Parts: sequence; C-alpha cells; structure tokens
Amino acid sequence: DFLCISLVNGFIQLRYNLGDKTVLLQTLQKVHANGNTWHSLKAGRVGNEGYLDLDGINITQKASPGMNALDTHTDFFVGGVSSLNLVNSMAVENEPMGFTGCIREIVINNRELKLTVTGPKGGANVGDCDGTACGYTVCKNNGTCQVENSGFSCSCPQEWTGSTCEQSIHCSQNRCGSQALCIPQPASFSYTCICALGWSGKYCNNKIHFFIAKFVGNSYIKYTDPYYGKRDLQYSRISLNFTTNQTEGLIVWMGKGEDEDNDFLAIGLANGTLKVVINLGERISVPLIHSKYSTCCDERWHFATVVQNQTCIKVYLDEELIVFEDIDPHRKYTALNYGGICYFGGFEIGRKVNIVTTGLFQKEFIGKIKDVVLFQDSKKIQLTKAEGYNVYNGNYGN
Repeated sequence: DFLCISLVNGFIQLRYNLGDKTVLLQTLQKVHANGNTWHSLKAGRVGNEGYLDLDGINITQKASPGMNALDTHTDFFVGGVSSLNLVNSMAVENEPMGFTGCIREIVINNRELKLTVTGPKGGANVGDCDGTACGYTVCKNNGTCQVENSGFSCSCPQEWTGSTCEQSIHCSQNRCGSQALCIPQPASFSYTCICALGWSGKYCNNKIHFFIAKFVGNSYIKYTDPYYGKRDLQYSRISLNFTTNQTEGLIVWMGKGEDEDNDFLAIGLANGTLKVVINLGERISVPLIHSKYSTCCDERWHFATVVQNQTCIKVYLDEELIVFEDIDPHRKYTALNYGGICYFGGFEIGRKVNIVTTGLFQKEFIGKIKDVVLFQDSKKIQLTKAEGYNVYNGNYGN
C-alpha cells in the first residue's frame, strides 16, 4: 500500500493504493513556478475515496468498491526519500526525483509535523527556506512575527501575551496549582483551573486519593500498562464496574488512539445500551451491541467484562454472557496490539471522542468507574497512578 503526493508537469498529483488498485487524482490548475507564491494543498482520502484541494479548488475521486484501509508500516517521507528503491513504481509518473522548493506547516491527521532539526527522525540536504527567524510559525494565536537583531519578536493580539503569544492574559497571573491547566474565561475576565489527576479544589492545590474515579465530562485517565511487553495479545481481557445516568459515553478505549490503523478494544454506551467495538487490523471495526436497551444508565453499578480469544469475543454484563461472536473466522488478525495504552472516560483535553473514534462513540463518559482489571492480573489498576485531568473522588455520595 502507498499514498504519494507529487508535482508532475506543474500539476499536483495524488496517488494511492490500498492493496487492490491505484487511484490517481490531478489538480485542475498548475502551481506557480516563480518561487514567490505559497500554495495551500489539502489531500487525503475517506475510505477508498480520495480528494485533492489546491488553493481552494477541490477534486474528488469516486472510487469503486474495494479495500478501504491504508496499510503502511514505513516512515513518512517529505520532499524526497532516502533511497529511490523505496518508491513504488505505481506511485509516480516517471522516474522518482526529489522536490525542489519550500514546504511548511504539514498537518497529518490533525497533527502538525515539526519541520525542525529535532522534529524528524532524519533527513539530508534541507535548508531554511525563509532565511529569517520568522520563517516558521513562531508566533501563536495570530501574533505577528518581526525580525530582530537577536532573532525575532512577536506582536500579540489584545488577549494574548508571552514571547510567542502562547499565553492568555487571563492566565498570566493564574494561581492554578500542580500540573493544572488554566482555561481562560474572557467573558468574565477570569479563568478556571482544570486539575491534574490526584488534585482537586478551585486552584487544584488539594491532594486527593480515591479508588472510585468520578468523570464529569471533559475528563480522562490515560493508563500505561507496565506489563504490556509480556502480554499474550491473542488472549486479552478487561473488566470493570461502572455507573451512570447517561445514555451515551466512552467508558474505556484500549489502544493508542493516534492513527486510523491502531488496534483497539472499546467499551461504551450508545442509545442507553452497552456497545463494544474491536479492531484487530485494517481498521475493520466490529461493533457488538447488547440488544436490551436502557439497562446501563439507571445509576446502578454494572459489571462489564470483555474477553478476546484471538477472533472470538465474549462480552459479559453483570456476569451474564450477552455477546459471543467470532468476528473473523478466517483468522487474518488475531492479536490486540493496543500499545499498552488504556484511556478511561475520554481522551486528552481538546481531543473529541466522536473525532478520535470516528463516530463509534459520541461523547465523553459521565459517571463513575472502579475495579479495573486487565488480562488475568491479580491486582486492580491503581487509577490514581496514571495521568489525566478533571477526574474527581467518587468514593462518597454523588
């Protein structure tokens, strides 16, 4: 499989192959060859349908049915490759050659690649295109960069301050405590503090301990499994207790949650019923939904267990077997390569559940979680030893 963006006879081409056929898209207009004009390029695909946008003029390709996952396990190359034999002959028009020009602000799946000396894994024969300290986007939040003898300075909009306009004026004198996040509230000329896991209070300066985690929305815990390297990933298991009065919410996501080809096992609520989704490879997500509605959002404690035996999945709710299904009798993928990462309640601040899960779950979990056990471990996970934000002590009351 491959995806390649190239410049051919002045036109931008997008070529990709998902394992069955090569798709080609080409822009309607040429790029300016004067070297003085920056162009905005957007390219990608949704399933097997591609799109290409040059300076706001969009081209789409309605692909015929076929493979819809890009299965690549190589490095990401910009401007050229370390060896020409890495380039698939179907990915280019003629003999492959390196790009001559300037490239900046590359965003892959909503994450910007840092085109700096320390950002990439490697490279060669690349220089500074702008030639000044303002050549990159150094000033944040629409700040204006000005070249100085000592480097650069940023002229910041009214509501921002700092050397690169990175800090809200409302948070410049904040009292938020240990590892807390300051969230500006411009309407009230104030701010609020979002507490790191293990802290509470208005300014997050009260240390707390708990064994029941309370999620209030915009909350998450990210747990790194210390035994991941020793796990037999063909036989996974997770169990936990939860309580909620909500009909939607992501309870747990076993997986990195970074790229679309990451394996995962997810448990959550959809339309008031338990929903389990598992992906062992090629982004083939198989939703397993309990048929009884409105059984999980009654504010009672419920015990959920998901067992993966290669491609056979068992789901238990309150110790009753509610799902037993072989998601791939051909056994093409049998291991849950989840990267040792487990998210509870949601994802990092700013990462929306419906975006990260591509619509499998709609919102963060609001409720309580306790007694989380991975595989056949004898001990429960100590949730307070993980990382996270906006999680409260759920040991008492509501």
